[in-house]
Amino acid sequence: MKVNAENIKPFTSDGCSSFPDGTFKQNELWLGCCTDHDYSYWQGGTYNERLEADKELRECVHAVGEPQIAQLMLAGVRVGGSPYLPTSFRWGYGWSYPRWYQALTDNEKAQIEKLKVDDAN
Repeated sequence: MKVNAENIKPFTSDGCSSFPDGTFKQNELWLGCCTDHDYSYWQGGTYNERLEADKELRECVHAVGEPQIAQLMLAGVRVGGSPYLPTSFRWGYGWSYPRWYQALTDNEKAQIEKLKVDDAN
């Protein structure tokens, strides 16, 4: 079993990464969906957690009235968000590369909660 004593970096979001944050008329229409998705990607976790985060992104963008964009975004994040690529938007980007898929430990969850509380203050 791998022991990971690393600390997660503070949360950052680049919006919808290399994808527009909205339409020409509403240029931030689905930006909130992407920021929520980034939060999940920042912390990382298991393969199934990533799949769920990606489905939530699709559902969120669909809910703002863009079902075709939602499907396109789902395809993009499934291909481009792999933890195996050393990108700034990969699954688990809050941790040092490589992270791969792995469940968060209690210590890691506590770090994430502390940062969430610190950001709220």
